[in-house]
Amino acid sequence: MLVLYETSTGYAVFKLLDEKKLVQIENLYDEFQTFDKASSIVQLQKFYKFSTTEDAMSAATAAVEGKIGKKLKKVLKKIVAEDANEQLAVADSLLGKVIKDKFNLTCVHNTAISELMRCIRTQTNNLITEVSERENTAMSLGLAHGLSRYKLKFSGDKIDTMIIQAVSLLDDLDKELNNYIMRCREWYGWHFPELGSVVQDHAAYVKTVKKLGMRTASITMDLSDVLPADLEQRVKDAAQISMGTEISDEDIRHITGLCDQIIEMQDYRSQLFEYLRNRMAAIAPNLTVLLGELVGARLISHAGSLMSLAKHPASTIQILGAEKALFRALKKKHDTPKYGLIYHAQLISQSSQKIKGKMSRMVAAKASLSIRVDALGETDDADLGTLQRGYLENKAKELESIESGKMGGIGGGPKKFDKYQNKSQVFQYHGGNDNTMTPKVKKEPTDFFNQSPAPGKLNKLFGEEELKVENGDNGHAETTEEPPSSGKKSKKRKLVAEVEEEVAAPLEDTENVDASGGKKKKKKKVKTEAEEEEA
Repeated sequence: MLVLYETSTGYAVFKLLDEKKLVQIENLYDEFQTFDKASSIVQLQKFYKFSTTEDAMSAATAAVEGKIGKKLKKVLKKIVAEDANEQLAVADSLLGKVIKDKFNLTCVHNTAISELMRCIRTQTNNLITEVSERENTAMSLGLAHGLSRYKLKFSGDKIDTMIIQAVSLLDDLDKELNNYIMRCREWYGWHFPELGSVVQDHAAYVKTVKKLGMRTASITMDLSDVLPADLEQRVKDAAQISMGTEISDEDIRHITGLCDQIIEMQDYRSQLFEYLRNRMAAIAPNLTVLLGELVGARLISHAGSLMSLAKHPASTIQILGAEKALFRALKKKHDTPKYGLIYHAQLISQSSQKIKGKMSRMVAAKASLSIRVDALGETDDADLGTLQRGYLENKAKELESIESGKMGGIGGGPKKFDKYQNKSQVFQYHGGNDNTMTPKVKKEPTDFFNQSPAPGKLNKLFGEEELKVENGDNGHAETTEEPPSSGKKSKKRKLVAEVEEEVAAPLEDTENVDASGGKKKKKKKVKTEAEEEEA
């Protein structure tokens, strides 16, 4: 078996003398402790040295890209011509696959070969005598610097750093433009205050101020290239009745100079936004289609790079930019925020308030997939972003219809009933409910002699039930009902006499306790004289 070993100074081809040593790779490192032991296992057959550092650099970059350099092709051709039947041990499986396809050589790469390569590296200076140790160190240092510069070398299409700088500059320009425009409105408002209420657009206001100058010139000034016809007439009418103060020509010159600065900054902002749009379409096409240029660029800028953003989960992307609110909510145990920078995406900002939370979760989940495809995928098209945006738009319409259907079927949606919720209730037992005896109410006596009751009241008294007390077998007091009056005069007279007697001397219940049973007894009613005569 032959071993292809790559160094910073050239390619070395070793002959493996004892293949049985690869069976026990745990003890292979001990066999390379000394040069004598290492030379008994592998032997250098040929060494192909790089002539310059450029050759070494081209060979290294070709190996990184999975290709075969010119120097390596010459080495492999000589191996095929001399030892075509030998197996070739390589350090990279992808390189071995390319060699096998092009030169029809049997390449071997496994764990034992990787351990053998590490052991050869420990004795490289002793096994390869064609290159001195000092030369090998200098070549390794130069190759490391060159390879690092090659990896940092970015293409014109994949520049996320430029996107970060561009979107930061765009935000700064917006702040400065806002300050300049407010200063211009306030400054010129002393001379022509009515113009601010007539012209609301900032760009049109600045251009009007620059062209108009003094408000007295509006009568003969043509503003058709700056304002529409209706606004132009309103500006001329307002200039004639303006309440502003008079200013000098030097003041107007400085104000128009500020207007020139604002117009120039607005033009540059438009160019910068177009540049940012092109860069975002090149580096993150799926994210641009799904969220837009500005939101996608701000997410990349906040994460640091596109690769760092691709490592974030969907839940982090959802609240990216709202870290202060998140930690404040966790500290005070309040509700955490539902969205951060992603809120400004069209799919979320244009949704109703009730479904913004659901839409932010779904958009963040789809955005995380789009970012990973843009960062790690090999295609440059935006098919995935377009497909996901269509899905989210349909989902938003569906959620809107469901929310409208909850409000009594308004909007054509189905009525939605409230969800049943089982609420557990705890009842406490009251022992007082066991008493079924009705409490005895003591009637207050009525003075029939001093107060003449109405006839209806007497009828009510005549019709009431009368309780009589009789002796029972067990000594308890029993109550019996007396049938109502039969309508005869004699009975009525008896009842009237009985009521008068009760009013005059009301009976008091006296309770006597027997010595034997301790039970209570009630006094019998004393029969009236009328009853005795009737008897």
